[in-house]
Amino acid sequence: MPSGNAVISTAVSRIGQRRQVVIPKRVFDALQLRAGDFVEVSVEAGRLQMRPKRLVDIGDEALTASEALKVRRGEAEIKAGRSKTWRTVKNELGH
Repeated sequence: MPSGNAVISTAVSRIGQRRQVVIPKRVFDALQLRAGDFVEVSVEAGRLQMRPKRLVDIGDEALTASEALKVRRGEAEIKAGRSKTWRTVKNELGH
């Protein structure tokens, strides 16, 4: 993903009824995004900002091979829409 403050591409998009915003193709491509990627959304000085975001860097050397596998499986579950709430996980663990 490109970094820095340089403006790569701009475009206008419309907010849908469910507060969804379509990222225009040229912006999507310029940021090298893929379907299922995460973005961080924030407001600063009255401006909407979106940044590509990785929840966990699988390539991070701090992860063991088994931890990296769990992260990949978890990301696949999230992308497939098969995630669980914390309450469900907590109950399954018996806490």
